Amino acid sequence: MTAYAIAHLQEAAPHPEIAEYIERITATFAPYGGRFLVHATQHEVKEGSWPGHVVVISFPGLAEARAWWDSPAYQEIAPLRSRHIDGDIILVDGVSDTYDPAGTARTMREAMRTP
Repeated sequence: MTAYAIAHLQEAAPHPEIAEYIERITATFAPYGGRFLVHATQHEVKEGSWPGHVVVISFPGLAEARAWWDSPAYQEIAPLRSRHIDGDIILVDGVSDTYDPAGTARTMREAMRTP
């Protein structure tokens, strides 16, 4: 099942280390089947507040996403970003092609009925 690395990164002043990080990151996730879905694009806030930028990288599965994150290649460049940009980053499983949110609602309703 597809998994995602999702980052919500705060605004940052341009810095040579950030440029180097951006230049090098694709080579770190490509061996794990990763690819950018969202990067350096505008977003439109519909509810709440979402300052900064959104990055989404897809992977064939959560194991590949974790392997990328923990890889020596990524850990080598991660400080180039983290020294200059604050943010939140998660790894998350996607849902299957047959996912039905009505099933989630049924499970929720059943849990509310159980004393």
